Amino acid sequence: MRGDTIIVEDHHREAAAEIAPVILLKIEATPGKYTISVAGESGSGKSETATAIADALAEKGVKSIIFQQDDYFVYPPKTNDRTRREDIAWVGPQEVKIDLLDEHLQAFLDGAGDIEKPLVIYEDDYVDSEVITTEGARVAIAEGTYTTLLDKVDTRIFIDRDYEDTLAHRQNRNRDASELDAFTGNVLKIEHDIISSHKPRADIIINRDYTVDLPD
Repeated sequence: MRGDTIIVEDHHREAAAEIAPVILLKIEATPGKYTISVAGESGSGKSETATAIADALAEKGVKSIIFQQDDYFVYPPKTNDRTRREDIAWVGPQEVKIDLLDEHLQAFLDGAGDIEKPLVIYEDDYVDSEVITTEGARVAIAEGTYTTLLDKVDTRIFIDRDYEDTLAHRQNRNRDASELDAFTGNVLKIEHDIISSHKPRADIIINRDYTVDLPD
């Protein structure tokens, strides 16, 4: 999403350093390309963790591309916020074109050289498009609240931090005052109930303190 701010900190890199060796072993055992999802609640550090994992893999010579779920919302951010306020039942996976993101992951796995995807322009409240090249990429990382629901994923990572844990992070990334009001607090509670139920689908858990539970 154009206009987003991603600040990768030491705890993101430390978690990625634990995860990368596991992913590298899986990549070596998998012919062709590989896909990862990084999911969690708003402000849990999904974008930062995905970037840190991509950097850790790059240090070992494995190139990644990142798909942000924020680009796949049905409506651009400010319109989506208004739609939620008109009908709070809109909150949930239906807000996102999960099927389209899955299609793009499948295209990556099938060896597509270029993929045309949505691109959200935050300030303009507009969804444009962009073409990303997959040249040289062995891994695609999809990050976002509901990416654990994607089908075309080899390893699912879940950040186990709730909306109370993530308040400071959301304040640091605040794009609009409405994102921190009482209504948004209700949205985050609804999202918590939905997203926390996805945790059992994950292969790797990043805990509240950014320690990592890896598969046996």
